[in-house]
Amino acid sequence: MALSDRLVDAWYTGHPALALLAPLEALYRQVVQRKRARFIAGEGDIYRAPVPVIVVGNITVGGTGKTPMILWLIEQCQQRGLKVGVVSRGFGAKPPAFPWRVAADQSAAVAGDEPLLIVQRSGVALMIDPDRSRAVQALLEAEPLDLILSDDGLQHYRLARDLELVLVDAARGFGNQRCLPAGPLREPMQRLQSVDALLYNGASSDPQDAFAFTLQPTQLINVRSGESRPLDHFPAGQALHGVAGIGNPQRFFNTLEGLHWRVNTHAFADHAAYSRELLNFSPDLPVVMTEKDAVKCRDFAADDWWYLAVDAQPSQAFVDWFDAQLKALLPAR
Repeated sequence: MALSDRLVDAWYTGHPALALLAPLEALYRQVVQRKRARFIAGEGDIYRAPVPVIVVGNITVGGTGKTPMILWLIEQCQQRGLKVGVVSRGFGAKPPAFPWRVAADQSAAVAGDEPLLIVQRSGVALMIDPDRSRAVQALLEAEPLDLILSDDGLQHYRLARDLELVLVDAARGFGNQRCLPAGPLREPMQRLQSVDALLYNGASSDPQDAFAFTLQPTQLINVRSGESRPLDHFPAGQALHGVAGIGNPQRFFNTLEGLHWRVNTHAFADHAAYSRELLNFSPDLPVVMTEKDAVKCRDFAADDWWYLAVDAQPSQAFVDWFDAQLKALLPAR
């Protein structure tokens, strides 16, 4: 197990050695709380867009289902006749310059895996830039939009926001509830008191003062050809290789096993770069990966490589709540 994996495991299962990181945690807390206090006071260079901005983020390190939820939010906005755009940091992206408008025919190396996935799935206008304020301004200069969704960016306090949605992994929760590097938190737990909605990925019902959502597998898509197949394309008991380079790979493997396949698991770092050689597994079996991984593998995929398409399904209570928020933010629509 790599050092980073051991640290994550300690955050969620406990380890006495984490006490040694308390001084660094205290310093980290001071820095993030100071940034938050300056934002609340309106100090510094804070950009307020002329259209509503909704931030979808988390306070924990690791995956919580942000990309599927962003796609669901895009669809909901579009169904209501809204022109929506997305901004993202574009983690790992190396475009010629920032800000950069992501197009569906770009490579993941240029655009970043998550932004490219979002554009290919939804066709939405999307701009990447580590400075999300600059990304919003560039996007509004390029497109007439009604609403901006910020993919992550909860802690990006140079950008004013109208709504904050925080996603939580229901299975892992907040670990030991300590801040980095002694725990998985990007900000202290008290930060949750100021957000507009908490959504628990994998919860079976709405928790108190929060909402539930699940990620539902819908179909298998061939990475190479793009053809789709129903989930019963592979029968129960099918042996295959499962590939996941996401924040919480085990959640994806659990999904595959829940479809009654026998999975040889291959976990990679979040945003991992792939090659045909790296994914040349033995024995020779079908490969099923996440959609986020697939956008990086299309150029060299084998015939029997697939990705599992998943859709976010929030509770009806959240659907109703979000619809009310849109009406409040854009009352003339």
